[in-house]
Amino acid sequence: MTTTTGTLSSAGLGSGLDINGLVTKLMAVESQPLTQLQQKEASYQAKLTAYGSLSGALSAYQNSLGNLKNAATFSALKANIIDSTVATVSASTTAVAGSHLLKVTQLAQAQSVNSGTFTNTTDVVGTGTISIQFGTYDSGGNTFTANPDKSTQTITIASGNQTLAGVRDAINAANAGVTATIANDGTGNRLLITSKDSGLANSLKITVADDDGNNTNTSGLSKLAFDPTALVGAGKNLTQSQAPLNATFSVDGLSITSASNTVTTAIQGVTLNLLKTTDAAGTNINVTQDTSSLLSALNSFVQGYNNFRSTISTLTAYDPQTKQGGILLGDSTALNIDTRLRSLLSSAVQGADSSYTTLSTVGISFQKNGTLSFDTTKASAAIAANSSAVSKLFAAVGTSSDSLVSYIGSSKNTVAGSYAVNVSQLATQGKLVGAQAAGLTVTDSVDNTVQFTIDGISANVILTSKTYASASELASELQTKINSNTTLANSGIQVAVTESAGVFTVTAQDYGTNSKVLVTAGAGATNLFGNAPTSTDGVNVAGTINGVAATGSAQTLTSTEGLRINILGGATGNRGTVTYSSGYANQVDQLITQYVSSDGIIAARTSGINTSIKGLESQAEQLSKRLDTIEARYRAQFTALDQAIASMNSTSTFLTQQINNFPSNKKS
Repeated sequence: MTTTTGTLSSAGLGSGLDINGLVTKLMAVESQPLTQLQQKEASYQAKLTAYGSLSGALSAYQNSLGNLKNAATFSALKANIIDSTVATVSASTTAVAGSHLLKVTQLAQAQSVNSGTFTNTTDVVGTGTISIQFGTYDSGGNTFTANPDKSTQTITIASGNQTLAGVRDAINAANAGVTATIANDGTGNRLLITSKDSGLANSLKITVADDDGNNTNTSGLSKLAFDPTALVGAGKNLTQSQAPLNATFSVDGLSITSASNTVTTAIQGVTLNLLKTTDAAGTNINVTQDTSSLLSALNSFVQGYNNFRSTISTLTAYDPQTKQGGILLGDSTALNIDTRLRSLLSSAVQGADSSYTTLSTVGISFQKNGTLSFDTTKASAAIAANSSAVSKLFAAVGTSSDSLVSYIGSSKNTVAGSYAVNVSQLATQGKLVGAQAAGLTVTDSVDNTVQFTIDGISANVILTSKTYASASELASELQTKINSNTTLANSGIQVAVTESAGVFTVTAQDYGTNSKVLVTAGAGATNLFGNAPTSTDGVNVAGTINGVAATGSAQTLTSTEGLRINILGGATGNRGTVTYSSGYANQVDQLITQYVSSDGIIAARTSGINTSIKGLESQAEQLSKRLDTIEARYRAQFTALDQAIASMNSTSTFLTQQINNFPSNKKS
């Protein structure tokens, strides 16, 4: 807001009139409306700051709710292991409470093979191609069986990278499932090739197509050949320095093997990361309710509200001693927020378990000063007795009577209660079905490329050229190449490739009308699928919720009230009910969002205040200009008066002098 400064001038020179003093006093009176505007603006600015503090306190409270809005938080389990040097353990939401005995007899290990020695890393190895396969080597039968989940990786070694260092760099750049390093063992430099994945099924078979015409001898690129079924020096020219091993261990006496030291299937919902072997006694893993984390979350809920109460109490308080009130004392918006939050937390939750319907049933109570207290002993007992019931007290919870119907979300308009579900159409996936059996021979530069468009994303797939032993082996190769395509993988797109009597079916992972599989080009399309394969787009689920048509998207049905459920399969027709309840944390979150969102109540109030401030600034600017004009007029008037008085004083002095000079008229 602008203010007038006026134009200073000297006091009257002719009359001694104090022009500045007179103008200053007059302008002080004239400026009172401007001062009032300035004071009003200051009060508005203070309110803006207060609303900022209130919004910040609400947002902080909303953040303190954490994961209490999610039912999974209340069923969370934690896993711990007695000897943490044996393994690290973690539990997911699918874990089951219990204790398990773990014994580890062998850790998984990746295979490493190394070359003969080279004097320098710049020594030439040779040119051609290196093909790396992964699979299982059976020493008893001297056979190598390819890993169906991994395709052959081929690397070209040209004149630009034919040195030892160049070959290393080419292998690493190909991202072929191995790492290559150069190690010096004191006798010379050796190329060390190590599988990135451990386990027997990830054993290495390295074959070469040597430009010198001999692919198995010990000269040229053939030096790097490693066929475990061949003879040493005749195709088996690398030396194994580390054998591939599976992890072997037992859980509760059940023997288990794993290609990896990271195991997710041995104990339901528990991930094991094996670190070392155990003695015969083994060590125990305990899976228990994660009560400590839940109590911490409940404490944050209480502290978050108390911090909010502290802020709003300060903003709305009145001090009878000083007779001063908080900036938002009597403010309807602040009063409404405070009242609604307290009312929400004081009310029972609809749809909650009959034993746990209020905060006090889990040890959270209002105190006389309006803050919340937290009895951790009572809360712990409630969680131990029925954590599922406690979840309904805080989270948004949906339970379905049908195992293939699952609750996934709600909106602020979803009310507690039971919702009847009827499905008229199940969601399907897009798929491509071949017109004839696939040809098993794939030839480089002839029919090894296929162009797909999957879920709207186009990608070119290059198959490994060879004659496949079976349609299932070729189907596995096609699936691997599609799913490892960078463009598709970056878009989260995956497919399943199956075969029946040699005829391929490519099925998209996703459901709904956006799920499509098309073969659009490529020399190998006809070989794999025939001349006229059939492409069928996916469809969305359709049905009603509480008798009202719901919106279907992929496998999700959404009611007009915002209840969202997934239909994961089953049959059409009546599919039971979904019972929904909204707990304190979820309700508080939705209420605070109404207040602090960009179109919320606080934003509307601050917008109104900003508009008022702009109006005051406009009035002040106009008033300042008017005051400048008034001051100029006063100064002009007083200056004229000063000049008039000075003129009269001059005339008076002249007349006095003239009169004094008159001749005396005294009688003698």
